[in-house]
Amino acid sequence: MMDPRWRPTVNEREFIEQALQSDLRVDGRRPFDFRKLKIAFGREDGSAEVELGETRVMGYVTAQLVQPYKDRPNEGTLAIFTEFSPMADPAFEPGRPGEAAIELGRVIDRGLRESRAVDMESLCVVAGKHVWSVRVDLHVLDNEGNLIDAANIAALAALSTFRRPECTVGGDDGQQVTVHDSEVRDPLPLTIHHLPIAVTFAYFGDGNIMVIDPTYKEEAVMGGRMTATINSNGDVCAIQKAGGEGVMSSVIMQCLRIASVKAADITSKIKREVDDYTTEKALQKVKRTPALVAKKVNVPDVTMKESTHSALENQASKAPNDGQQISKGDDDHQNIKRISPLTVDRTVKHKQTSTFVGGPSNW
Repeated sequence: MMDPRWRPTVNEREFIEQALQSDLRVDGRRPFDFRKLKIAFGREDGSAEVELGETRVMGYVTAQLVQPYKDRPNEGTLAIFTEFSPMADPAFEPGRPGEAAIELGRVIDRGLRESRAVDMESLCVVAGKHVWSVRVDLHVLDNEGNLIDAANIAALAALSTFRRPECTVGGDDGQQVTVHDSEVRDPLPLTIHHLPIAVTFAYFGDGNIMVIDPTYKEEAVMGGRMTATINSNGDVCAIQKAGGEGVMSSVIMQCLRIASVKAADITSKIKREVDDYTTEKALQKVKRTPALVAKKVNVPDVTMKESTHSALENQASKAPNDGQQISKGDDDHQNIKRISPLTVDRTVKHKQTSTFVGGPSNW
């Protein structure tokens, strides 16, 4: 995985080893300190980019309907694919994946599948005929050491934000599958039981000196490496020892205790970033309707001609019994008040001149 054009000199090797004996590292970290971790998500669900120091890995998740395996007819599938670009490291060659790419994919795949982190039975649509096949593509953008941990975090972050289309089963035989568009029905997230976190240790000297999250130069000097995949509950999901010098069992147990603490911290970081991303996506889907604005329609007032007014007055005088209102006053007097039909007509006309558009609150 190292650039063949760069080899540490004797002085560089001794300097790194002597600094580690004093619990110091070239980049200023302590032996069991991780580099700064950043997680960014793309516009589409199921894409994430992880920066671990200067190491950058991008993960992208896709899914399609396939036929299940005969020995597991009611379970979906999960596959990990890696791509090492020559732009990330001159040692990477284009074309078929090398040993480093195959090893990286196997370590991450073993930690996810062997621990049953993703519920495979929830990916079944029709037993024996249609299941979802989930594919995780990991692209190495920049190699500055410890690709396994960075790629593992990128895969977990991408899987946590992935949404598969919802599908229904119907038809006459009950075997016809209909895949709904995201605009018709909301996609469904994957069922993830826990997050298996990969923590890589590098050994120096006789295996008594170990550090966590080795850098590009430390990987060129180390005598061995071990990756422990463990979740926040302290359950060991997988252990991978990539050759090199032997390590005592007491040292391995110490590494597992340290990895358990680091796994809990990284799990909290991933869940926090995923929750922020989910909240932001939910706010973007909220449709805000504009408030109703009351508008007043101006209706011209009704004007009556003088001739019409005189005609109505004469008609009112000829019919004195129409529209009489009697109010009682003293015992010996009765006051008769006449209401002209013109006055009634004007009152009705006045009520019809004001018209509003809107709800009752606008009156």
